[in-house]
Amino acid sequence: MPHTSPVPIVVALVAGIFLFLGAMFVAYSRAAADFYGIASHDRAALFYVRAIGFRDLALAAYLLGLSALGGRRALAIVLAATIVIPMGDIALLILSGTARAIHFILHGASLLCFAGLALWAHADARRG
Repeated sequence: MPHTSPVPIVVALVAGIFLFLGAMFVAYSRAAADFYGIASHDRAALFYVRAIGFRDLALAAYLLGLSALGGRRALAIVLAATIVIPMGDIALLILSGTARAIHFILHGASLLCFAGLALWAHADARRG
């Protein structure tokens, strides 16, 4: 990707957010459970929250790698595929029945962010 394109810089910033969130979810699972929308603090729920944290760390790693070294099309495809994550999170929150509006807003914002970045990266790749 050319260094003149702002897409990889914005993607790297978003990856940084998920790197921070992932680390916090792994290190501070009780607070993360509340942030994510999981009402329970039993052991199984906290392990699930840590798994979410590791997922977010992986997300940050592949976004950073693709924004730094990958092709523009590959980045656009991965960003588009990543919308599955917040869609799944929203579905799990609906099924759990424990989430509040703020939890849906956060995951909805994530979904819109990745969809917007995917469209922007796709347009950037087409400009070539």
